[in-house]
Amino acid sequence: MNALPIIVGALCVLAIAYRYYSAFIAAKVLALDDSRPVPSKTMYDGHNYYPTNRWVLFGHHFAAISGAGPLIGPVLAAQFGFLPGLLWLVIGVCLGGAVHDFMILAASIRRKGKSLAEIARTEISPLSGLVAGIAILFIVVIALAGLSLVVVNALAESPWGTFTVGFTIPLALFMGLYMYRFRKGKIVEASIIGVIGLLFAVYLGGRIADSTWAAAFTLSPHKVTLLMAGYGFIASVLPVWLLLCPRDYLSSYLKIGTVAVLIIGVIFVHPNLEMPAITPFVHGGGPIVSGKVYPFVFITIACGAISGFHALVSSGTTPKMIARETDARMIGYGSMLMEGVVGVVALIAATSLFPGDYFAINTQQTTDAQKAKYVRMVDDHTARGFNLQPQEIDRLQAESGEKNLRGRTGGAVTLALGIAKIFDGIPGLNGLMKYWYHFAIMFEALFILTTIDTGTRVARFLLGEFGGRFYPKLAQPNWQPGAILTSALVVFAWAAFIWNGSISTIWPMFGIANQLLAAVALCVATTVIINMGKARYCWVTIAPLSFVATTTLVAGWESIRDIFWPQAQNPASSTQGYINTSLTVLIMAAAVIVLVDSVRHWIGGRKQPKIARDAAIAEA
Repeated sequence: MNALPIIVGALCVLAIAYRYYSAFIAAKVLALDDSRPVPSKTMYDGHNYYPTNRWVLFGHHFAAISGAGPLIGPVLAAQFGFLPGLLWLVIGVCLGGAVHDFMILAASIRRKGKSLAEIARTEISPLSGLVAGIAILFIVVIALAGLSLVVVNALAESPWGTFTVGFTIPLALFMGLYMYRFRKGKIVEASIIGVIGLLFAVYLGGRIADSTWAAAFTLSPHKVTLLMAGYGFIASVLPVWLLLCPRDYLSSYLKIGTVAVLIIGVIFVHPNLEMPAITPFVHGGGPIVSGKVYPFVFITIACGAISGFHALVSSGTTPKMIARETDARMIGYGSMLMEGVVGVVALIAATSLFPGDYFAINTQQTTDAQKAKYVRMVDDHTARGFNLQPQEIDRLQAESGEKNLRGRTGGAVTLALGIAKIFDGIPGLNGLMKYWYHFAIMFEALFILTTIDTGTRVARFLLGEFGGRFYPKLAQPNWQPGAILTSALVVFAWAAFIWNGSISTIWPMFGIANQLLAAVALCVATTVIINMGKARYCWVTIAPLSFVATTTLVAGWESIRDIFWPQAQNPASSTQGYINTSLTVLIMAAAVIVLVDSVRHWIGGRKQPKIARDAAIAEA
């Protein structure tokens, strides 16, 4: 199958969805109105509430939501073939993910930038608010651990990537001071400086990697974890305009620019997808995802199709910075469509590798037993007609400059090779495979790291709101002692998960937690629609809610039965197994409680909250 009709078709579907479906939601369901006051102006404090140019905020929001999911999820799901992942990415993002992000962003804007848990408390019931708050705190820690782990795996022992990503931090600080202090409002000037600085960082990182300075930037996974924890803490505490927003805005240039070049590359090179549409692993037993295509493709690919983590950003930093209500359509719905494009491009990059090379990279081959198991798998499936013999892995290994590509699980290396192959095939850009590969590794790390800073800040908002029930000052986001305390607790929690976990133990639980959070957010969005007196439009959120909730609960049960509980019975992994089992049960129970409480509210027709009545009156 050639990639050209796939990328063109996907782009056309997403463009139609934005032009018509998002316009319908904006006009009919939400009735966006720029005359309504926004919290960035009514609650301005210069720290968390800050009116922001919509293009800068688009960059921040897209950078914040686009973490490991749209990159790594499609790569891991390529085990099932290119078709299941492609269908879920395109259909899921238009009808589920973009609707989810847009609805929660608009709801939070109209509620003074409150978090998802607070909206659940006021719109559904105090019980749902409490349960959602507890569940979200667990979910966000798991999500941050899952996203951060990919960065650790990408930057560990990589001086090029470590230097380049590290360089973006002082660069972002300078951009923040330039835009908001030295040359206030000069966004174009700051953008030009930032892009030039970013390109210089990429170039200089390659030079340092080949110099005697390389040893100083060659760090172990634990050292990378500690540095990431330090960065997450600092980014969470500093004012949004100083580091968080300009760094995310800066990285969005690299993200969107690289994705744009990849799309152009796919159109020009139009590589063949060597992975078949469907593989024998759709029936289960795969080396990457052991379950069947249903339901596991829908939790393996989370971000890119629909992601509950986005609800935390849409009810966290972004609603506190949006300058006018109608910007929510471009920022909420549009950013998620852009993430869907990222997922499709990642899927194309991964499936452009030969199946034998793909599975050689993504199958554990550390021990002799694992190597023997891999050889048996290759021989068995090759004999049945699905050729898993490596085709060009030795050439890719030599041209990428890597010492060993076999057994490099986690998806990051696979995606980097796929991206490098596409770049190397563009006329005028060939013969630089080594540089494209390391650029792709850096791109992935920078892509994901921007989610860590925003996610940590959102988590400290949530923890502060929850702690504010016992000590009111904690609920004030601009109270610095509380910000320091809550940020430290959040960072310690997700860093501890990374320190003791692996991609095989964290990613499945991340997928389940993430999608169940999306179900909770869609429950809240449906309730908001009903409370506004627009129950006739509630199908917009109920349709994706029904599918996501059912599928993820099934995946949760099968993961406990087939993955987490067997881990708990193994003395070598018992602690991790019990933790995974307990947290998954807790999150599933919380999602069911919120779902049942929401349905009771919908059927009972409880009196509308004051904010809903005011909104309905204003609209009338």
